[in-house]
Amino acid sequence: MKISFHGAARTVTGSKHLLHLKSGKKILLDCGMFQGMGPETLKLNQEFGFEPGEIDYVIISHGHVDHIGLLPKLVKEGFDKKIYCTEATASLIRVMLLDSANIQEADVNYVNKIRKEKGQPPVAPLYTVEDAGRVNPLLAAKSYGTWHKLDDEVELLYTDAGHIIGSACVHLKIKENGNVTHLTFSGDLGRYNDDILKSPESFPQADVIIMESTYGNKQHPYTASPAEQLLHQIETTCLEKKGKLIIPAFSLGRTQELLYALNQLELERRLPDIDYYVDSPLSLRVTQIVKRYPELYNRHVQEVLKRDEDPFAFRRLTMIEDVEASKSLNFKKEPCVIISASGMAEAGRVKHHIANNIEDARNTILIVGYCEPESLGGRLRAGADEVGIFGQRYTVNADVRIIESLSAHGDYNDMSQWLACQDPKHVRNFFIVHGEYDVQQELKNRLLKKGFDNIVIPYRHQMVGLGDSD
Repeated sequence: MKISFHGAARTVTGSKHLLHLKSGKKILLDCGMFQGMGPETLKLNQEFGFEPGEIDYVIISHGHVDHIGLLPKLVKEGFDKKIYCTEATASLIRVMLLDSANIQEADVNYVNKIRKEKGQPPVAPLYTVEDAGRVNPLLAAKSYGTWHKLDDEVELLYTDAGHIIGSACVHLKIKENGNVTHLTFSGDLGRYNDDILKSPESFPQADVIIMESTYGNKQHPYTASPAEQLLHQIETTCLEKKGKLIIPAFSLGRTQELLYALNQLELERRLPDIDYYVDSPLSLRVTQIVKRYPELYNRHVQEVLKRDEDPFAFRRLTMIEDVEASKSLNFKKEPCVIISASGMAEAGRVKHHIANNIEDARNTILIVGYCEPESLGGRLRAGADEVGIFGQRYTVNADVRIIESLSAHGDYNDMSQWLACQDPKHVRNFFIVHGEYDVQQELKNRLLKKGFDNIVIPYRHQMVGLGDSD
């Protein structure tokens, strides 16, 4: 068996890893879109590095766009077989891809207007709403905790990854020439003792491990709870400075964590009496899906549900879908909190809110998760004094603050705890993916000290045979 890496290889986004079995069968782990990679983003998303029609199965870890976002393009270019995922992920895929397709079409319409003015030919989107719809019949939901036989060569087991609702680590038994290889793909690992979700589960001994590394050289700071940190930012910005608190947040995962923390403050009668807005139609739809799977919440949230039937809603919260209602927030003078997508501030309504509020020193832009360095969120996070938004330059007069503890990615300690069930002597191949290269090199050195060997940090489109090394 060989493995080739076509995304999230020495970078964080675009997860795509292809297994090449000796029988000729090909299994794709994730089919993610590159995000926040600057001018290279479109080019990276236009080229798979493999033939979609030759794929026999797709196995998805979870519903974030950097793990599912190119499924419509895969289907458009010839893939027509099953796409395996958990039940909650299947529900999320249907809304996430429709939203992504709408963005593709809207962006191309804007670009083509400019191209027409310049006498240039029109360009096509990566995929359309129709392409996204063609993914849905191929989805095959599988439960956690059970080995599912896909064919005579391949069995699949999902264990909870604790990252977002429906997220899973992928475990495969692959039979070749009478031998069985146990392969584990982490997907994105969550954190132990998460406020909402269950912790990542232990898993059977693996021969081959493919592990993410987003925070592989870091430990999340032991600070006040996310609710306490949010409260501090609301009090400082909205009560003391009389400004707006703008929070770029991914529609899936981060927005629900923020709403849960704010609801906790409301239950404790400590939430300031101002207006709170979630300005994202996708966030509304995703939150409705998250509410449908309470069995995936941890024990603490199960207890909360006994006294609060909706842990993601509270007084003075408004969910905005309408475009005109979204625009009206820019004319609102009163202090308020605006949570809006996207999390990296690279697209969506939050870019407009940042553009309209970034030059006012009363306001705060609160970064609550990982941002690619080239993204708008990444540039703000790095301390830029001036940023470009929609072709215009803006001076950063607003405060930019960061809450690290809201990250849905596990840190080095979480990764170590996840690996604790493994005997390093029996892991023949270890691949580090989904991380920045300098972080991955540090993680590799730490793993070597733990006894893991034959560790490879693959580059994009690299093919590695099991047993090969750097």
